[in-house]
Amino acid sequence: MIIFKSTIVVKHKLTEFDAELSLGTDNVNYPSMSISDYMVAFSGQTSNYCIGIVDMVNSTNISSRLSVGQLSKYYQIFLNTMASTLSRYGGQVIKNVGDSLLFYFPESVKNRTFGYMACIEGGLGMLAKHDHVCLCAKQEELPCINYRISCDYGPVVIMNTNTENSGIDMIGPPVNMCNKINHFASDNEFVIGGDLFQMVKKLGDYRFSRCGNYNSELKQSYPVYKVSQK
Repeated sequence: MIIFKSTIVVKHKLTEFDAELSLGTDNVNYPSMSISDYMVAFSGQTSNYCIGIVDMVNSTNISSRLSVGQLSKYYQIFLNTMASTLSRYGGQVIKNVGDSLLFYFPESVKNRTFGYMACIEGGLGMLAKHDHVCLCAKQEELPCINYRISCDYGPVVIMNTNTENSGIDMIGPPVNMCNKINHFASDNEFVIGGDLFQMVKKLGDYRFSRCGNYNSELKQSYPVYKVSQK
């Protein structure tokens, strides 16, 4: 059981209703549209997980040329194919953010070797679906779908929200790093950060080739590796 230790309340915007509350008005006239507070709660417990992002390439330009119906099909083909592929390798989708999926591998927190392998196999498995998603798109008279995959490993904090049908969310360095290193991958490539590389470098079935360094205040010259099957 997770014991929540802190709560954050974020209001979407300041309204006249909010202003009246801040002034301590006793009798407030509620607006016709109710205000919904978005609330999150953090467990306060840190666990290490393999985290990843799969992100569509050039989707903004492509989507601007599609009708609403075509756009729905376009995203549906990509998101559903990636999610079902992840599931086969033990991965779980945390959420979709626009044209990308954020995911993690639960087994990487306990059965680490299996979890690391699942992470690498899941990434390669999504790459292997490229021809399939392009064929599905072609059948709908849509452009081919290209994407990039990035994964890393490290400490995250579990977060829950009060939204309907909410699942878990995560914050932490590997979540941020996955987003930062995603652009080190070319179209339809899979890259990992240096922390995950240290966990998987002795696995013999994969080829890891250094493709660059990400520089930030927290991680100077953080190495990034492209992953492929031997």
